[in-house]
Amino acid sequence: MAIPTSRTKEPATIKIRNELCNGCGLCVSVCNDFCLILENGKAQKSETSFFGCYACGHCMAICQTGAIEITGREISPDDLFDLPDKKKTISYTQLLTLLQHRRSIRKFKNLPVESDVVEKILTASKTAPMGLPPSDVNVLVLNGKEKTRAFAKDFSNYLKGMKFMTSRFLLALMRPFWGKVNDEIFKGFASPLFKVYTDEMDKGNNYITYDAPLALYFYGSPYSDPADSIIATTYAMITAETLGLGSCMIGGIHPLIQNGRKARLFRKKNKIMSKSREGLFIVFGYPEVKFSKGIKRTFASIQMI
Repeated sequence: MAIPTSRTKEPATIKIRNELCNGCGLCVSVCNDFCLILENGKAQKSETSFFGCYACGHCMAICQTGAIEITGREISPDDLFDLPDKKKTISYTQLLTLLQHRRSIRKFKNLPVESDVVEKILTASKTAPMGLPPSDVNVLVLNGKEKTRAFAKDFSNYLKGMKFMTSRFLLALMRPFWGKVNDEIFKGFASPLFKVYTDEMDKGNNYITYDAPLALYFYGSPYSDPADSIIATTYAMITAETLGLGSCMIGGIHPLIQNGRKARLFRKKNKIMSKSREGLFIVFGYPEVKFSKGIKRTFASIQMI
């Protein structure tokens, strides 16, 4: 038995080198699937695992003697690396300062985002936590202003074939089925969004990707945890801030390319691997504007229990 993903449906293989095991038990303590037990002073494979090894790698990463090797589900001992000195990490104050400086940027300088900078964003984003390994997050990279604009034009043309979805007749017809909240969202957001996207693109104004020099689309698979792609997108956005880039999440693309034959054809044309429950586009570039003040934000509620 193994937890299925789009990348693998088999459990990982656990190899224990008894001659190296010192019996410390750390591997047993961090295995949340109970794949390991301590027996006769040595780590051993258990027969009572819940799902079979899903290759979180905790046991291999915590072993001080290299006695455990995990292979399969897209990891191997070759993927281990020494953690940097924790003294080199930033403080809470430094992190908060970075987050406070970040704002949604929609005006970019006419400068490309260098390939090595793109690679740094992707490298940092890969460290994002996930529901279950291996990560089922896919990334579409549109590097270059001409590519992000071409995608925006294609998306605008795609939307023109779906304008019936925002017609007054259909909205009135669907209200009893999808309820008050969805009705308000469609009337107050989706319907105007369709018009802004398509009408302005026809005038030469790109309010879809803002002619950004870089766009990344993080999305999952039918198997993935819906949160995975959102967390990876957040990591990308914060990383971009450290590299001097501005960014803006675009929420009006992903939900509209998930269902139906036209959506499937659009995804295929744009090399999007699959539909997914959650996903986010995010555009990047060197900011054309600079803010000197921030704005305090609030949660809807905080209940202390």
